[in-house]
Amino acid sequence: MTAGSARAAREPVALPLDGGTGLGRGLLGGKAAGIARMLALGAPVPPAFVLTTVACRRFRAAAGHLPEDVWQRVRGLVGTLERATGRTFGRGPQPLLVSVRSGAPDSMPGMMDTVLNVGLTPEASAALARADPRHAADTRRRFTAQFTATVGVPPPGDPWRQLRLAIEAVFASSASPRAVSYRAARSLAADAGTAVTVQTMVFGNRDARSGTGVLFTRDPLTGACAPYGEWLPSGQGEDVVSGRSDVRSLDELGEAMPQVRRRLLTWARALERDAKDVQDIEFTVEAGTLWLLQTRAAKRSPRAAAAHAVALADEGVISRREALSRLAPAQLDALLRPGIDPQAAASASVLARGKPASPGVGAGVTVVDPDAVGDPGPGADGRVLARPTTEPDDVPAMALARAVVTETGGSTSHAAVVCRELAVPCVVGCGPGTVAALRGRTVTVDGAAGLVYAGALPLRRPTGDEPALAALAEWAADAPDLPSATRLLRLRAGRSQPPVA
Repeated sequence: MTAGSARAAREPVALPLDGGTGLGRGLLGGKAAGIARMLALGAPVPPAFVLTTVACRRFRAAAGHLPEDVWQRVRGLVGTLERATGRTFGRGPQPLLVSVRSGAPDSMPGMMDTVLNVGLTPEASAALARADPRHAADTRRRFTAQFTATVGVPPPGDPWRQLRLAIEAVFASSASPRAVSYRAARSLAADAGTAVTVQTMVFGNRDARSGTGVLFTRDPLTGACAPYGEWLPSGQGEDVVSGRSDVRSLDELGEAMPQVRRRLLTWARALERDAKDVQDIEFTVEAGTLWLLQTRAAKRSPRAAAAHAVALADEGVISRREALSRLAPAQLDALLRPGIDPQAAASASVLARGKPASPGVGAGVTVVDPDAVGDPGPGADGRVLARPTTEPDDVPAMALARAVVTETGGSTSHAAVVCRELAVPCVVGCGPGTVAALRGRTVTVDGAAGLVYAGALPLRRPTGDEPALAALAEWAADAPDLPSATRLLRLRAGRSQPPVA
């Protein structure tokens, strides 16, 4: 046996998540690594286990089938969830349902698949209906639609068959065209694959004291130190991140369930301190009980990236050198791009208003088909992409667009998160009819103000330094070997100017 094969034999294909695995993101994937970290801190997390990236490699080697020994390991781990919850998978008076979620070593928001409510057999559905017919019917509708769309067949009646098909579909999604394109565009390892997390379902659609949401420990748009998030009563997680639902502010969660909001913010602070970085946290409230489902480093706008880096350094959480290393040169360029001339904005016609989702300004002709975005290059031929909401398959077009506008969704939706990562201006939640109204028109999108103006408005360069940028420029002299520091020093000396969009 070679050293490589011996190492592979020692690497686990699946294991319970208990906070003590000691394994990193390369094996567990980002989602399970975040769950393990939360469990180690004692956070309220539904019981879960993970199929590692080793299992993904074995799945691929077996031509897209889960090897039998891996499957038997999965069946045993479902037993650990049953013992932890006192429920029975897919049957019994208290049925256990699970979510099956992807989790690549590097964050790939929305690029791979998820299946919720796995194990919802006719028997399990009947058991849920005895407690609450409305909840049972809503969960059944969601499960049937999502399973059919993701796996490609209607859900079978056997819960174990459901689980195996769902796991195989999520593993397969790591090699989908959109996932391959995403990794290639960001120079991520082509063979990284994904881990799969299987987690006990908690139900944000249970009753009036249930819901789901996303919380950022600091504002990912402006860089403010205040928590930022959105909340959807009586919903499940996919409702928020898909952008198909109109979400509410965390203040409304505080009004309805103040103790839940306080506990959520307490855990948010603890997770940020532990990670030493701004966190993006997904949570569910079931019948008044808070559950944390995921935590990861937050995607943020260039302005927020600079402000967060400086704030964390000033607070003593990270060093100044670390703060400089967290800001990519491309983010510096985006931060210094021109903005709309205030006089032009004052007299311009506003065509649409929505929620600021990704700061910046982009102008061009509005198209509604992602295939029409193309690669317009510099000049006046840019394209603004307008959609009811964005899907993972839209990401290549979003990366080429001058700006993105959606009819539905909030600032934690797919469109918002992806555009912030891409530094593409974005306005979301502009309302029904926006796509039709903008189609074919030349517009200017202000992602910081949440406005879409008629015409291509004149731009002007920022006057004066951003406070965070000024602080980083002062620190750059002590770390000239860092690319961001070199860029800052050049900008400060006036020898380099950011490109005009």
